[in-house]
Amino acid sequence: MPSGITQTEAHKKFPAALVRWQKKHGRHDLPWQQTSDPYRIWLSEIMLQQTQVQTVIPYYARFLASFPTVAALASAPLEDVLTLWAGLGYYARARNLHACARTVVSEYGGQFPADPEILTTLPGIGRSTAAAIAVFAFKQRAAILDGNVKRVFCRVFGIDGIPATTAVDKSLWLLADTLLPKKDVGAYTQGLMDLGATCCTRSKPRCDSCPMKSFCAALATNRVSELPHRKTKGKLPVRTARVWLIRDDAHVWLERRQACGIWGGLLSLPDAESVRLPANATELPGTQVRHKFTHFELQAEVARYEVRTAPSALNHRRELGAYLLAEAEALALPTPWRKLLIAERNQKS
Repeated sequence: MPSGITQTEAHKKFPAALVRWQKKHGRHDLPWQQTSDPYRIWLSEIMLQQTQVQTVIPYYARFLASFPTVAALASAPLEDVLTLWAGLGYYARARNLHACARTVVSEYGGQFPADPEILTTLPGIGRSTAAAIAVFAFKQRAAILDGNVKRVFCRVFGIDGIPATTAVDKSLWLLADTLLPKKDVGAYTQGLMDLGATCCTRSKPRCDSCPMKSFCAALATNRVSELPHRKTKGKLPVRTARVWLIRDDAHVWLERRQACGIWGGLLSLPDAESVRLPANATELPGTQVRHKFTHFELQAEVARYEVRTAPSALNHRRELGAYLLAEAEALALPTPWRKLLIAERNQKS
């Protein structure tokens, strides 16, 4: 800790300093801040997982326009949900969103439970997300601990170790519970989110504007860039695939993937072995696609064919459907295939 400041004193100063800062400098005009509707707050919290606010805002508006209530979302086909989610990434969130809505309707009469422990039993809702919903929608007293908050805590209190490890994660949760104030929990919780997103950022943090600068251990010891400690990244394993891009002048043929897996439920270019081409198919120059995921890199060989009649499916579990290339941006496609089809469309035009 900084000279003359003990750990206990820093703990005492932190909540009040954060609340004061949030009320004056925090974010107050985000669309989900203008409501206490648990459905809207839950929707925003799921969308904000691993996604920046400015990216989420237009998706949030489109979702509410199509699914204004949890009942509307629950009754919608999963394909419609995935289509609206297209481009937001991490598609398991969309599948869990749909499953959670159905659970809330079927088991809780369309009303989200206020208890954060019960909320964690719902699909896609972890401990931190449950706490945020409970705080903002139901004014409950519960601690959050997402990636941004972990970074703030590690820097302000000089916590060593990798946050994702069990021991450090446990100590951070204990700290989160200890720091939680008796009042102003909403402003405090929003302040944690705002501080990590706008001030105590991973790169180029604005330490001069931070309300914790007088007792931040990382700043006092010149360790801001070091904390939190990061896990050493090894070389990503490579997975290979062979897919076919089959099209005519205006359409592309796509298959719906099975519900499980990394692209579960999305439209996709068909695997090379899953379709039989018509005799009049013309082979075009192929291409390669590389795409990095969190845990592996995909290297795909894409064979391109132009057809005049619809191809038939060898694997009847994956029937092919014709989709307009002009609408590639709006299809529920994985990011690499969307980019490829947009480039294909632009090249054709």
